[in-house]
Amino acid sequence: MRAFRAHQLSDDLERIQLEYSVVGGAAWARLFEETLAALRFPVAEHPLTLTEAVDLLSDPDRDTRRTAAKAIGQGLGDNSRLFVHIFNTVLKEKEIDDRWRQYPHPLAARNLENQIEDEVVEALVAAVRESYPRLSHRYYALKARWFGLEHLEYWDRNARPCHRTTRVAMAGSEARDIVLGAYHAFSPDLATIGRRFFDHAWIDAPPRPGKTGGAFAHATVPAVHPYLLLNYMGKQDDVMTLAHELGHGIHQVLSAEQGSLLSGPSTPLSETASLFGEMLTFRALLAAESDPAQRRFILAGKVENMLNTLVRQIALHTFESMVHEERRKGELSAEEIGRLWMQVHSESLGPAVHFDEEYSSYWGCASHLIEMPFYVYSYAFGECLVNTLYAVYQSGAVPDFQDRYITMLRAGGTLRHKALLAPFGLDASDPAFRQRGLNMIS
Repeated sequence: MRAFRAHQLSDDLERIQLEYSVVGGAAWARLFEETLAALRFPVAEHPLTLTEAVDLLSDPDRDTRRTAAKAIGQGLGDNSRLFVHIFNTVLKEKEIDDRWRQYPHPLAARNLENQIEDEVVEALVAAVRESYPRLSHRYYALKARWFGLEHLEYWDRNARPCHRTTRVAMAGSEARDIVLGAYHAFSPDLATIGRRFFDHAWIDAPPRPGKTGGAFAHATVPAVHPYLLLNYMGKQDDVMTLAHELGHGIHQVLSAEQGSLLSGPSTPLSETASLFGEMLTFRALLAAESDPAQRRFILAGKVENMLNTLVRQIALHTFESMVHEERRKGELSAEEIGRLWMQVHSESLGPAVHFDEEYSSYWGCASHLIEMPFYVYSYAFGECLVNTLYAVYQSGAVPDFQDRYITMLRAGGTLRHKALLAPFGLDASDPAFRQRGLNMIS
């Protein structure tokens, strides 16, 4: 709270800002979210929600992927007038707020809230962008060859190059046992906390019309308990999403003892438990599988998840930085926003991925950009951190790793990243920290 003092307005202005907030950016973000949830995308004569349509972008059948991709692009494009107006309004509101509070750049407020130095974020973004050729460009070129194609279309990006001969949906109970088993193998204490989410029905898992897409964990208040929202479809990716969100929930339970003001960790560190849970589950799935083809399937899924967490999120961050800078010069058109969107994705995914024009409307489903400005780099920070943290765990260099890890989660927001990582011999400002995280993918 003291860190924000220099950016606090007078009491009267703060009261006005608070009262206007209910009809400001939050109201526009709500309109965006409700509109997106109500949209239907016709695929094979079936009106699908965005979650259901996006799920088909990883379907083994290429025609199905193409049909779903075109339907999403058409649906988002048809609503671009509203979405562009909402985006421009939210961008302008932030510019006004930053100007009055004297933040030096659009990212400054988020970095202050995240308790992370500007130079650490800048170095992370630069390191990931420099790694594009050896990570995403290289991988998608290989993937095109695996598919027997000269290049991938954008709807091929999330299709597995190795897939199961039959696509059997995994029951929720099986996913529960896999995830809790992975947590238990690492720490029985964490698994015990995780089981409470299932035993007490703290998880809303099935997709349904009108339901918010994606997945998240809601901490509520420390005196109660968190809830998890999923859109579980029975795929391996959904199992990983369950592991991810359960990690958030466990983190929130452990840190609740710090009270309302200090239970919440900074956003980049809040991704630690979730991504670490994914890593534990991935390792458990891989260890349990003896069939070489299925192991390749699991490995391909993990590589693509890592690329989506690191490369895609930094691409989204780059796009977000660009639109905030451009909005300060004036209102942006759909064409201008679309051009920036296409530019960052061409840069991040490389020449092996081809984009049709309708992809320029896909920014409309990146709800974080409207609801939580500059949130997404936290995923990349968390991925680098967890890759490095897991390497320390594997090395055995820290004998009481599990105890230190749980202590880190219990700390909530009481400590900054330097103090939290020091017991593991890690420093996020060290270039070796970032490279170690990137090298695991390479």
